[in-house]
Order: sequence, then structure tokens, then C-alpha cells
Amino acid sequence: MLTKEQLQQKIREGYNILDGATGSNLRNAGMPKGCCAEQWILENPEPLVALQRAYAEAGSKIIYAPTFQAQPIALKAVGLENHTEKINEALVALSRSAAPGCLIAGDLTTLATFCDSWDENSFDLLVENYRRQIHGLMEGGADLLVGETLLYPQEAEAILCAAELEGAGAQMYTFTMQGDGSLFSGADAGKILKELEEAGAAAVGFNCVAADMMTPYLITRLRRYVKGPLICKPNAGVPTIGPDGIAHYAQTPEEFADIMGQCKQNGATLFGGCCGTAPEYIHAIRHF
Repeated sequence: MLTKEQLQQKIREGYNILDGATGSNLRNAGMPKGCCAEQWILENPEPLVALQRAYAEAGSKIIYAPTFQAQPIALKAVGLENHTEKINEALVALSRSAAPGCLIAGDLTTLATFCDSWDENSFDLLVENYRRQIHGLMEGGADLLVGETLLYPQEAEAILCAAELEGAGAQMYTFTMQGDGSLFSGADAGKILKELEEAGAAAVGFNCVAADMMTPYLITRLRRYVKGPLICKPNAGVPTIGPDGIAHYAQTPEEFADIMGQCKQNGATLFGGCCGTAPEYIHAIRHF
């Protein structure tokens, strides 16, 4: 696994394009809604391999392994909690086979729905779940870790703690947040990102935020606090919910790229896409 310094050097050398959405594209490729994505991918690897290969060809330099909810507490729903480490290991290896020239990030996400409160017991629960996942990601050869779509500062703190206990290297953190620069918990995102950076994060920022007229402003606000690499990985605009209950995104790759260009001018460093994006969106921003 890369160290913080090695990852930041890679970013300076041009490893600044992340990938786009995974789940929505896999659903378009036949993944059933509401299933355990990690289990489905291991049973049906071809759509994931094709998608990640397309991202690499479009210009992505850092690919997120599809380990979004591969924590024991989430895998318990399908009876796979005892296979947590092996599932994470296998999914990193699958991503490596799809994009051998890219850095592979082990992906960890929010566990807020599994916590009734933020007491000491909840924090210990988070650390144990993230620790087992991180162990598997490291065994699989992940180049770095990324905590994404986080909602609460405690989740990032738990990942930091688990990573330290497992001896992990480079870590990136992104929260979903509001256009005024606050987390949905009400905390000031800028201050939280600054604390994470000071605690050793290689890069921080946001994901799962609509790419609209407020996004460049959000980058400007966060840049006041963040000194190092700043991540910008938004959705393809504001979605509409169709009769099928699925979110649909109308923003074109060109419109997305125009907003991302403004974000770059305002201080963003790492660029990618979240919900509603696909390889053509990465292709549109690859010359950043």
C-alpha cells in the first residue's frame, strides 16, 4: 500500500482523475435493485470488469474497488459476514485485473444506518467493522483506502483508527454535504476536512453532491481549510425520480465537464463522478 507521501506524489505526477459511478451502471447492466452488490459482482464479474476497463480507457487513474458495503454488519444480511476479508480481497483483485495500470482504492462507506447513537459502543462497532474490511482490502493489495459518502465525522474517525490498527497506508476521505459547506449532521465540513488532513489523510473532499452552480462555490469554501489535495466527485446534476423509483440524471458529459472545469479553477485537485456518471463523463474531464 502506498504511503501518504507516495500517493500525493502520484497525484502531482498526474494521477488526478478518479472513476465515476459503479452501482447505477451495474444496475443498467442487469444487477437487481436491492441485492447485495458485492455478492452479485463476484457471481457476475463481467459487467464490473467491462465498466472499470472503460473507466481506465476514458482516463481514470484511480479506480474504486466495489467494496462499498463489504463490512460484516452489512454482509450479515446475506449471511456472508464470516467471509468479509475474503470478499474484500477478491473484489480488489477483480478491479486490479480490470484496470492493471491504475491505482486501486479500497472503498469504505457510511455505517450510520447501523448505529442508534454515537456513544462509545457505536464507535467500537464502527472500528471493528472497518478494521475487518481494511484487513481484507490490504490482503487484496489495495494501493490506498477511500472512505466515501460519509455522513458523520465519527465515521471518518473510526476509519482512521481502524486503519492505524491495521497498519494501513494512504487514505482519502469524502463526505456527502450541502451546498453551504455543512455536513447533513450540521457540522462544518471545512473544519472536519482540516482535522482529517492534520490527522494524516492524503486527500479530502466530497462526493455524491450535485454538480450544479453551487459546486464551484463549495470548492472555494473548502479550499479555505484544506491545504493539500481536494477531491471533487459529484453527481451528474440533480436527479429526478422516475415511476420505477430510480433516480435519473439529465446532465450531459459536456455540462458536467464545464462545472468541473470551474471547480478546478476554484482549487479542486482530484476529479471524478458519483451518481449518474459513466465513462463518457470521465472522458470529458480527462485532460484536467
